[in-house]
Amino acid sequence: MAGTAVVALAGYAYASMSPASQLFGSTLIAPPLPGQLALTFDDGPNPTWTPHLLEILAQHRVHATFFMVGRFAQSEPDLVRRVAAAGHLIGNHTWSHPNLARSSAQLIREELTRTSDTLEEILGRPIAFFRPPYGARRPLALRAARELGMTPVTWNAMTSDWSDPQPDHIAGALMRKMERNRQLGYATNIVLHDGGHRALGADRGPSVAAAGILLDRFASSDRFVTLEEWAPTSPAHNSGPR
Repeated sequence: MAGTAVVALAGYAYASMSPASQLFGSTLIAPPLPGQLALTFDDGPNPTWTPHLLEILAQHRVHATFFMVGRFAQSEPDLVRRVAAAGHLIGNHTWSHPNLARSSAQLIREELTRTSDTLEEILGRPIAFFRPPYGARRPLALRAARELGMTPVTWNAMTSDWSDPQPDHIAGALMRKMERNRQLGYATNIVLHDGGHRALGADRGPSVAAAGILLDRFASSDRFVTLEEWAPTSPAHNSGPR
């Protein structure tokens, strides 16, 4: 009996937390297009580091996807508009960054709705993509996102950039995952962080520098896209490698 419970808990943990899992519902990961890369940034906007990141992206003429925390977007509406005006895609990363695998149905709906409403008021356009904090989700969360018109998104390349002080180490870890995805025949959906979910102004210098390293290395050889190009309605869409 105890063994059955352990197996059940392990199965739930995989289904709710693994970015590759599709057991609780489909998420957008990456299509079978190994020459493509999507740079995505979580936990912003960050008034200290997001502007630096925008400058680096502009230098390389690359567009990225920014999953924004609603309460930070509300505090920094001009920065949200600046990100969008530069041609980047903006997505929903909840209002306060809770673990949605452990949240009530009411809290899930409030977190997603309040964030989308705030971003849509700032931008004057619908929000079409959602990334759950920590990648944590359950069927209720994915269903709520879809009912609000959003495609849930996970990833297939992330490292602990929020705690690693070495940009070279961050970039190197991501490059190894990119190469693995390429060998498997898939594009790469990269996660970095331009903010910190606990407060505005988190130090994300190493993450921004790591993004610069990746752009210096791959901007001339690979095709960088925003997640709109990988939307489920696209013929190239695929859930990605497990």
